[in-house]
Amino acid sequence: MADRAIGIFDSGVGGLTVLKAIRDLLPGENLIYFGDTARVPYGTKSQRTIIRYSIQNARLLESYRIKMLVVACNTSSAHALEILREEFPFPVIGVVKPGAKLAVSATKGGKVGVIGTEATVKSHAYRKEIISLNPFCEVYEKACPLLVPLIEEGWLDDPITKEVVRRYLEPLVEEGIDTLVLGCTHYPLIKGVIGELYPHLNLIDSADAVAKEVERNLPTKRKGERGFVKVLVSDRTERFERIAKMIMGREVRVEEVNIDKE
Repeated sequence: MADRAIGIFDSGVGGLTVLKAIRDLLPGENLIYFGDTARVPYGTKSQRTIIRYSIQNARLLESYRIKMLVVACNTSSAHALEILREEFPFPVIGVVKPGAKLAVSATKGGKVGVIGTEATVKSHAYRKEIISLNPFCEVYEKACPLLVPLIEEGWLDDPITKEVVRRYLEPLVEEGIDTLVLGCTHYPLIKGVIGELYPHLNLIDSADAVAKEVERNLPTKRKGERGFVKVLVSDRTERFERIAKMIMGREVRVEEVNIDKE
């Protein structure tokens, strides 16, 4: 059991930020990542479709005999987490709760902004979690549907991306937020752009918090040498591999799999 891998999935490349955080904290663990690049983005899909995709992704990773599943996709975490926990026998960790905890501890004025996909924001998952932790917090949410395509395109420091970020965030900043939850695992890739435009904001990237949650809930820990990292995708693209190298700091070997079989 100890040698079994931790499975991680996201709709695309963004979840590699979570993979890297887990790798840094738990270098001895075997990790298998699946990016559903053929069907990205999830944020514009219906809840029914998000749940179906999430179950398919989990079944794919289950076929590798994983010991834990990390849903490194905010949209799937918001809509499918409890269903996945009922469906599968291994621990299932999401990204919403760890991010909400960080936001509540970081805010000084009690005004928290949340940006995410349309589906994540519509679910109000972060708002509910933040309010449950601190009922006095005011939460301002904003769907940012253009950001994932821009990030997947590799336009991480482009004037167009900066202008889109400004258009999305200005209303939240005008509300007086002091903390901003990056409610999509793609968004840490443009953390530099957001920080440049709004240096006063506490930016909440839940990747490190998720890694600590994984460590706390691991059924068994692997001992010995450094574990392996396997990266799977449903559509292998140069774009994915280019951004993956930026996130991981090295070349990443990518294998394409057929998710339709799951």
